[in-house]
Amino acid sequence: MKDIQKMSKDERMKKIEEMKFELVKAKANPTKAGSKAKEIKRIIARILTFNNQNKNAEVVEHK
Repeated sequence: MKDIQKMSKDERMKKIEEMKFELVKAKANPTKAGSKAKEIKRIIARILTFNNQNKNAEVVEHK
């Protein structure tokens, strides 16, 4: 989570795209697809959650 906080918004969006690509690759490899795909989905969810929390915080500050 600390790594996500240090990233800029653009870096986080690039990381999401990279992780989506990794997810597709993980699903193509059936031997380790389950555990690897699950971890990748968690990382994507953490980044998206962080983005949403920051967006909500910005809206509250502007009011």
